[in-house]
Amino acid sequence: MALSKLRQPLLALVLLTAPLASLQAEVLDRVAAIVNDDIVLASELDQRLELVRQQIGAREETRLPPEDVLRQQVLDRLILENIQLQIAERQGIRVSDRQLNEALNRIAAQNNLTLEQFREALIAEGQDYALAREQIRREILLTQVQQSSANRRISVSEQEVQSFLNSELGQQQVQAEFQLRNILFALPENATPEMISQAEQKAADARRQLVEGTPFAELAIAVSNAPNALQGGELGWRRESELPEALARAISKLSPGEISQPVRTPGGFHLLLVEDKRGGKVQLVEQTKVRHILLSPNEIRSGEQARRLINDLYQRLREGQPFDELARRYSDDAASGSQGGDLGWTQNGQMVPEFEQVMNSTAKGEISEPFESRFGWHILQVQDYRTQDLGEEMLTSQARSSIRQRKFTEELSNWLREIRSQAYIERKI
Repeated sequence: MALSKLRQPLLALVLLTAPLASLQAEVLDRVAAIVNDDIVLASELDQRLELVRQQIGAREETRLPPEDVLRQQVLDRLILENIQLQIAERQGIRVSDRQLNEALNRIAAQNNLTLEQFREALIAEGQDYALAREQIRREILLTQVQQSSANRRISVSEQEVQSFLNSELGQQQVQAEFQLRNILFALPENATPEMISQAEQKAADARRQLVEGTPFAELAIAVSNAPNALQGGELGWRRESELPEALARAISKLSPGEISQPVRTPGGFHLLLVEDKRGGKVQLVEQTKVRHILLSPNEIRSGEQARRLINDLYQRLREGQPFDELARRYSDDAASGSQGGDLGWTQNGQMVPEFEQVMNSTAKGEISEPFESRFGWHILQVQDYRTQDLGEEMLTSQARSSIRQRKFTEELSNWLREIRSQAYIERKI
């Protein structure tokens, strides 16, 4: 299966993780930068540079910036990643094989592949599957340390939730989403008036280039100081309420294809491109009332023993023994087991994929055959279906999530700036 037939997210991943024949030459034993007690090697910089070139080259109508500009952008990214990985090491943050395998399965599924097909697709193109796995592990680790560090600085009160729901922005949160790209001209915390004026002028000049036809992604790679610069400034889908207020105001009246005027925030001057826009308010949710029995392998029960016991319980259920009695006696899910296996009303996204797949394919009143998830062996029974209006509950949940996401975006930017300013960095090339 050629990679050209795969969806773009996988292609981008492959290009970011692929070892290159041209990089199989002798590794340069030079230091590109000293970062605290660690280093970034010139060979690491050269490899990432080549991979970024390929990634940019895979995008249509995106030209590479000058070599010196691209090299500094990539070195800046490697330095910041290095600092974060050092923090993860100190905090004992790890990515388990289970987490990694789940991420790989999601990537494969997004491209309509099984994990084995995903692996074969990489190998068929001459890529190193083990290296791809480790790069994905690194990305997950970076995400975890960012979430851990930024979320510690965030709290959301009930008063904030109510104020948000009563605000005009809160009322709009489920009405519109924007697919965005951004360019940031960053400012230090104690920027002088001259520095502010220069950054504003750079933003104005960049907007003029964009209006004259320079591709947004191309310019973002060349000039943006945002963490997503090398991804062409891609932000994905965001609600207005998930953005700092100044940015939300700037895009609120923009149509797809339009670019904002330079927007000032504490972090600098932003340019935003609205690539697409979608709306809709969802309140009616399909729910399933379900109960289950779970048998998990443990110190005294092997996986095979759990499988045999779950098959025995399944046979007893078919013979008419009450589900709730067997759940109370045998289920390893203590919370639901004490309730006869009752999980209450659930909806898609709440359970692991294996459970949801069986639940959604089981008719009302039926008992499923035994199946396995990462928690162990299950039997489930679908008791009822309903369509529930969760409007108020969803609005409250979405409001809390939006406030946290907005604060996370702000705190992550602040945190990244802080750890960089506190680190000892010495560039060697």
